[in-house]
Amino acid sequence: MAVKFRKALIQTSWKEQLHKYITGIVQNHNHKMIAINSMPDHLHLFIGLRPDQCLSDLMRLVKGESSEWINKQQFTSTAFRWQEGYGAFSYSRSHVQTVTDYVMNQEEHHRKRTFLEEYQQLLEHFGIEFDERYIFKLPE
Repeated sequence: MAVKFRKALIQTSWKEQLHKYITGIVQNHNHKMIAINSMPDHLHLFIGLRPDQCLSDLMRLVKGESSEWINKQQFTSTAFRWQEGYGAFSYSRSHVQTVTDYVMNQEEHHRKRTFLEEYQQLLEHFGIEFDERYIFKLPE
């Protein structure tokens, strides 16, 4: 999930509270939070999704409820919003530790490549065709 306009609004001082809040949303809908971590302009969730709720419904709840909570807490000086859309990838049980490590080591990953580079690499790895015009863009 990316912050609207890729603004660096998620601050270290409250990101752990955000992670706990989003974990609560996920768990309250009977899914399993495996790993969560964020950078100032985006957030990664690794969840075990129960089969009777579709991912788009869960993401709508996570994004809506968490942005409302952030705004109520007045963590940002302007209204907080998540960017429209999200990227989602499915992994087998044998990859749980690898994906968990990836999510939890975001700071290290982003010292080597930008979020945009990383996202394009994931799309290519999974063989997903994409149009450059519709990929996350850095604000101009």
